[in-house]
Amino acid sequence: MASESSANPSCKPSRALEPAAALRERCALSRRELRDDGRNGVVGRERGERERRRWEREEGGSCGLWTVSIVAGLAIGGALLVPIFSSTLAQNTEELTTLSFDPSNTTDSFLIMTSNTPAGRPGTLTPQEEEKLRELWVLTMKVFGVYGEASNGVATPAAAPAAIPGAAPVADKEKKKSKLNVFSRHKKDKTDKSAEVETTAISGTSTPDIGRLSLSTDDDKFGQTAEFKAAIANIPPEDLRNAFWSMVKHDHPDALLLRFLRARKWDVEKALVMMISTMQWRMGEMHVDDRIVKNGELGALEEAAKSSDAKAKKNDEDFLVQLRMGKSYLHGLDSTGRPMCIVRARLHKAGEQTEESLERFTVYTIETARLLLRPPIDTATIVFDMTDFSMANMDYTPVKFMIKCFEANYPESLGTVLVYKAPWVFNAVWSIVRGWLDPVVAGKVSFIKNVDELQKFVPKDQIPKELGGAEDWVYKYPEPVPGENDTMKDEATRNAIEADRSQIVKRYESTILEWIRTGTQTETIEQRRKERDTVAEDLRQNYWKLDPYVRARTLYDRMGVISQSGQLAFYSKAAAAAAPAATTTTAPGRVSTSADDLD
Repeated sequence: MASESSANPSCKPSRALEPAAALRERCALSRRELRDDGRNGVVGRERGERERRRWEREEGGSCGLWTVSIVAGLAIGGALLVPIFSSTLAQNTEELTTLSFDPSNTTDSFLIMTSNTPAGRPGTLTPQEEEKLRELWVLTMKVFGVYGEASNGVATPAAAPAAIPGAAPVADKEKKKSKLNVFSRHKKDKTDKSAEVETTAISGTSTPDIGRLSLSTDDDKFGQTAEFKAAIANIPPEDLRNAFWSMVKHDHPDALLLRFLRARKWDVEKALVMMISTMQWRMGEMHVDDRIVKNGELGALEEAAKSSDAKAKKNDEDFLVQLRMGKSYLHGLDSTGRPMCIVRARLHKAGEQTEESLERFTVYTIETARLLLRPPIDTATIVFDMTDFSMANMDYTPVKFMIKCFEANYPESLGTVLVYKAPWVFNAVWSIVRGWLDPVVAGKVSFIKNVDELQKFVPKDQIPKELGGAEDWVYKYPEPVPGENDTMKDEATRNAIEADRSQIVKRYESTILEWIRTGTQTETIEQRRKERDTVAEDLRQNYWKLDPYVRARTLYDRMGVISQSGQLAFYSKAAAAAAPAATTTTAPGRVSTSADDLD
């Protein structure tokens, strides 16, 4: 009988037939399983705890088939009852909790390398990554019409390309058509040309021809390949070049290209497609630099007051409404030094603002956040405050636009996303939204239940009281000041600074061409990088001279967070000590607005 019981686990062994030590070991194992099953969900956890106590009350209780059934049932039930957004806090905070941000580890100079610079950035590239960057620069220079190759194979500056006329003659249209023929290859061609790519990889005398790009549409979530083709066919190279250098602003040009490379897992062709389609999006679709950034808040206020176009007036007013209520705002730093964007989901109601104003507000916030980044910090943290969230606040259209922005047009800009105090009703929403996200982006999302968990990401004294923290700070919108953008009217000074910038850009491009010419000679790689860093620093300093002439002032300029020289003061105490004197005077009757002031 004893042997039958041992061979058949469905039999209920007695205490006399099973040694006490073995029984205790098996029961302890079942208790551990029960605790593990209950770890991921509230109901599972409660049931697991009840079962654990029951095991402790029973002296050497049996572990037959009925016990296994209970364990399995609790495991399945616990899994089903776990919220769909079960916390990834333990996984996502492992690295954060081992890091402590030291302001001295940031720099306003590209000539200083900080000890905490992440991998895949200027100065921390592996030889293979350095070569990928070089390959992307070659293709980029070709698209911009800057790179030419003489008969001896030596890289030379190309003649400035002529602008494509609005109404192209038949001959020009034929040229465009033939230009697009190189994009009509089938997917199999990419395999066929793999050996050719090996032999035509960049050296001092051989560079890949842009006409050989396979332009695979695999995993082309946002149709960027089609946008790339349209941009190459219809936009003058000089315009694409200008769009790129306009996007650079105070960034290191290498760092900007590296964002696209990292986002496309170091696939040079896909990175090029992503980058050029982003330039087309900025220029032709969103008008980022020539409208959103240039007109800003005061421009919207003035246009709304005088516009006779009802649609345009509504767009301007809705843009300002979102700023005044603080639907989202930039404030403070997380534990790793990333700037934070707080999104108050309860303040959004579907249909209250136009789709155009929502997109404008989103891009405006992202572009402003870019001004708050300092090496080696090159990403931001978004905190979605879900306090009092209901389905009336859910609006899928702007969510899709935000996803496209971060995945397609502002790659590698998200450090982490914290969903704070999400109610159970958000389960269904998250199950849909998660399906839209790239797995890498989805992996950056953590669900935070309370301020104690939030402290794993943000020091408590840097968490506003509104979120349960200790910082005595409340968002209030400072209205635009009449005349705050008058500097932008000084065309003579702006033109002079832009002329200087144009020369610096040409110097940077010359360093790229020299890098291409010298190839992969180990002794020159570091020298070329230092040359680029030096010119990039000149470009950064030039941008902050140019900034007041091309960018309308934001609420963060008026708050003193961003000074005219580009210095940052994230907290009021630091602002009083470190921020330069304001360059504009406060107009009489200026009003600060918070969400509480709005109906």
